[in-house]
Amino acid sequence: MYVCLCNGYTDKEIRTAVRENGVSTAEEAYLSLGNGFCCGACTDCANDLVKEELPNQRVLAAE
Repeated sequence: MYVCLCNGYTDKEIRTAVRENGVSTAEEAYLSLGNGFCCGACTDCANDLVKEELPNQRVLAAE
């Protein structure tokens, strides 16, 4: 489903950003996808998705 209509981000894209890019906030997820929040209408939903997905996050090895 589309979460952010301004940027066209879906729930799957946000969840993938959390799992694979090591982000821990909705703002970080959006930035990793290319843009930050625009109008802010999706903020609550995006934050909920990030919180739900954090337990599935891959641990990135230190370089």
